[in-house]
Amino acid sequence: MLKAIKQFAKKPPLYEKSDAKFWNDLYISQRMLEAHLNPDLESATRKLDFVLKSVDWISTVVPPAQYIKLLDLGCGPGIYAELFFNKGYKVTGVDLSQSSIQYAKKIARERGLHIEYLNSDYIQAPLSGEYNLITMIYCDFGVLSDKERQLLLKKVHDRLSPNGCFIFDVFTPFEYADREEFKEWRYEDSGFWCANPYLLLQSLYRYNESNTFLNQYIVVKDSKTTSYNLWEHTFTIEEIEKDLLKAGFKNMRYYGDVAGAELRNDNKTLCVIAEK
Repeated sequence: MLKAIKQFAKKPPLYEKSDAKFWNDLYISQRMLEAHLNPDLESATRKLDFVLKSVDWISTVVPPAQYIKLLDLGCGPGIYAELFFNKGYKVTGVDLSQSSIQYAKKIARERGLHIEYLNSDYIQAPLSGEYNLITMIYCDFGVLSDKERQLLLKKVHDRLSPNGCFIFDVFTPFEYADREEFKEWRYEDSGFWCANPYLLLQSLYRYNESNTFLNQYIVVKDSKTTSYNLWEHTFTIEEIEKDLLKAGFKNMRYYGDVAGAELRNDNKTLCVIAEK
């Protein structure tokens, strides 16, 4: 066990992937689903009042009358997708988590919502169809490596109709400006990572030269040690615009958040509307 912990308890190379995928773990994926569905939490999904405000704003700036076919990347259990559908969009949602997609499909059947949900990896698997609007909300774009972001932007651009739009948000460097590197551990009889007793070693690593940060969680159980690397790249307007132009986008608009807040110099988030 100590050998396994020693292997993980050092600063990983930039964008090193962990072997384990928490969305494939039945127990953890259920805890994630619970977090998505709690309207008062701002963890897996933002709080419901902000989500409602965000959907209202998006449906105003890119209305369904002009952008009818919408693809929601990282749709989770369909919280945004359902609200978009109720605004009049024809919605397709894609997510890695089987638990979230199963829940979204169940709710859609029960409520008679004609939303298509796909359990797929939108980085590794091809995207199909043509859409007028593609959304990626709650800073999911920043968890990807440089190479993955370039690949995704090309896929999104290819799947958009002429003059279609890509709306997404990211964290800026201000999100981590006051956060210092740390390592801490705690014992849990039961918790988010496991139903049985475990030791959690949590670390924050800074990669200042690339404006990238790693939240690492090492879960030590009696028979197994598992590491989860959760990366977060932060962006300036200059960087994101360079990447978008390279992918073929044009006419970028920038906001302070994905509900249309005014853009200020010290915003912790940045929302982009990029046109094909």
